[in-house]
Amino acid sequence: MRTRTAFLSLVSAVALCFTIPAVASAADGEFTYRYYDEDEEIQVGTLVDPDDGECIEIPEIADWDVDAFRPRNDTDSTAVVFLDDGCSSDSYFSLRPNGGRGSDRLLFRSVIFS
Repeated sequence: MRTRTAFLSLVSAVALCFTIPAVASAADGEFTYRYYDEDEEIQVGTLVDPDDGECIEIPEIADWDVDAFRPRNDTDSTAVVFLDDGCSSDSYFSLRPNGGRGSDRLLFRSVIFS
């Protein structure tokens, strides 16, 4: 009887582990930026609640040779912007949480939040 109770307890614990959903870590808030579209008009882009620790290439400019600029970090995480697409260049700049911003001269193509 004790063996069966112990076995059922173990099986129940394992089943419970598989039923609890994984919680993704995300920066709460918005990260906004500017970019030029194909008509050379300034547009505003936004990342809403971006994932922490994941390199995000700016989607509107990913397929062409332009950069985003004037970032504003209204998330609760630090944002680090990079001049290249893969968040790996030596050219980067950190933006503090809750209002950190850069000027029109701060060019970037990717961002990571932490």
